Amino acid sequence: MQIAQCAKRLKTSAANVSLSAGLLVSFTLTGCEQIENPVARSDSGVSTVELEELVRTVKNNLVFVEGGEFLMGDYGVEHGPERLPYDADIDSKPLHKVQLTSYSMDKIKITNQAFQLYLKYNGLQLRQDSAGINFERFSVPTNLPANMDWYEAEKYCKWLADISDLPFALPTEAQWEYAARSRGQFLMVATDDGTYRVARERVPGEHGLRGVNISSTWNRRAFADEMGWDTEGLTALPVDQFPPNPLGLYSMSDNGEEWVNDWYDPDYYQNSPPKDPQGPDNPMFKDYFGRYTKVVRGQSLADPAWGGGVNVHRTPAEPHGLMFDNEFSYLSSKTARCVVNSPKPVN
Repeated sequence: MQIAQCAKRLKTSAANVSLSAGLLVSFTLTGCEQIENPVARSDSGVSTVELEELVRTVKNNLVFVEGGEFLMGDYGVEHGPERLPYDADIDSKPLHKVQLTSYSMDKIKITNQAFQLYLKYNGLQLRQDSAGINFERFSVPTNLPANMDWYEAEKYCKWLADISDLPFALPTEAQWEYAARSRGQFLMVATDDGTYRVARERVPGEHGLRGVNISSTWNRRAFADEMGWDTEGLTALPVDQFPPNPLGLYSMSDNGEEWVNDWYDPDYYQNSPPKDPQGPDNPMFKDYFGRYTKVVRGQSLADPAWGGGVNVHRTPAEPHGLMFDNEFSYLSSKTARCVVNSPKPVN
């Protein structure tokens, strides 16, 4: 994207300014070479070094997801070991065949560190309409997932595209499920083995059992105590605290619901196109307050004790991410991760 913009500027300059051939070549070499690396805005307070480090980190965190064909939706009755549905809702049905082009996905959710660098670069601030001390607390540790609405998530991914010259975007719902299920395998949750696991023995004086491959109330309370918070079992955790799924993606089943690109339609699976589905073209479904909704995937707080975070579950959410539409509104624990829509791995 930056290279194309550079070429466009060069073409405009050549048309409007009388330059010698040597000078034009010199401008071409210096101007376009400089734009290969991200350059910080002079008034943003973000250095070029910080920006380059972010791009390098994000690129290193990308997991290549080889495309293919899979059965999307609640596969429990036909392919689960118990031959029972995994989802009581009908919006994850019918099971349908989808074919996806290869892409790359960030192995972790967008962190506070990355998101707040984006805000600083663009002269923006953290949300001011999010009541509650938890939002303020959870926004401080650099390696916790950043909470944001759909519009903020979309703009962040587009900004990554601008500074990296890579086609970053929010994942489609199909891309998200395919990756969470490690290229469409019949895995119930996005853990290292598709199951919930907890420690065999209870720690004296502690409530519940420690989660081994996914967070439990025990883990969240322990982290709250470590941070000096009183949030107990409602505490956000570092983005890579537990093992990734077999594809190498962390925490897709818990620790914050993730925005995807699609508008929510409870009946979309009935007529979804088989090749790279993008979701409905227009808003389709309204929530209790009469607001159109986007799809979120994953779960805020999954737990081995009661489940949650099942890979096929779909949730409608108002794209501003506000739980209530009044002066007591607060931003719920919704976050995101970006994909690169390129059929080849990113170097």
